[in-house]
Parts: sequence; C-alpha cells; structure tokens
Amino acid sequence: MLSAQTFLMANTADISRGMIIKLDGSLYTVVDFGENKTARAAAKVWAKLKGLDNSRSIEKTWNSGDTIFPIRVERKDFQYLYKDDTGYNFMDNETFEQIAMNEEMVDAPQFLKEGQQVSVLVNTETELPMSVELPDKIVLQVTYSEPGVRGDTATRTLKPAKVETGATVNVPLFVNEGELIKINTKTGEYVERVKE
Repeated sequence: MLSAQTFLMANTADISRGMIIKLDGSLYTVVDFGENKTARAAAKVWAKLKGLDNSRSIEKTWNSGDTIFPIRVERKDFQYLYKDDTGYNFMDNETFEQIAMNEEMVDAPQFLKEGQQVSVLVNTETELPMSVELPDKIVLQVTYSEPGVRGDTATRTLKPAKVETGATVNVPLFVNEGELIKINTKTGEYVERVKE
C-alpha cells in the first residue's frame, strides 16, 4: 500500500482530463470535470472518473479547494505480443521486458492485434503498470461482412462487420470484406474506409 507522503499535494483547481487520482484506496482516471457555481453556496467541482484497478465509472463531487491525491504516471511505449492464460502480453519497446496484463486493465482489448503499438501507464512510485491504452484510432481489416446492396450508399444504415481481431463493428453498407477501416477505440465506432 502506498503511504500518504508519496502523493503530490494538489487541490480541485489542479484537476485535468487524463489525470490519475487516488480515491478511497482505488486509482481513477479523470474522464471529464467541471465546476458548479451558485450565488449562495460555495463552488463545487465534479469529475467523471473511470477506475483503473476496478473498471468502474463513478462521479465524484468536491468542495472547491478540497485536497485531491494525483498519482505520478509515466507513459511507456509497448507492443502487443499475444494473449494466453496469464493475460495480454506486451513488450517494452526500449528494454524488451515483457509484462502480462488482465483484461480489465486493457482499454478496448477487442481491438488488439499482434504487433499493435500501445501506451502502458506506469505508476512512478511503485513502478507497476496500471493500464494499457490503445491509440485513439486504429486501422483493421474487415474479415466478414454481408455484401452491401447496390444503390444503398446514400442511407445512414449500418451493418455488422467482423474485423481481424474478432470484434464486431457497425459499418456503412458500402464497406466490404477485405477492406481496411479506421475505428475509434474509445467508442468502438467506424470512422472511415482506408485506401491501401
């Protein structure tokens, strides 16, 4: 367990998107935040938080100026190798050291393919990996999709398509098997078709 002295001292004015904070013994990343000001009451600061070690999403409200406990985090470049009984295996691009991560610690694991470059967030106090983030947008090949119907290119109708990692993504009717598509890993949505 980390002692209280290892934390940076900060307050609600220091909150930013992507910051990792310790709250009630768990680590959370700040997804969104804002301030509620009223004429009579003191300002309140709210944040949407996503759990790094418990995969829960919560909302938290503090009084303006309350102390928060950010964790120093370093992003390291890793490469995805394979999945086995120990979890998802990644290799540090600098040291070639390998680590295994549980599925809950991997952001959008359904889009991981061998050789994929990812960022591993490392807690600098403990040197332990906390989570794995995929790039915001990745390109994958469609391995199965029902053929589109001619003349159906103008409608906004979507159809399911299986990509090379085994995940299913809803794509426009004009996307065919064998094509490359760009996917937003944060939302799991189709972005565009990619020409080779």
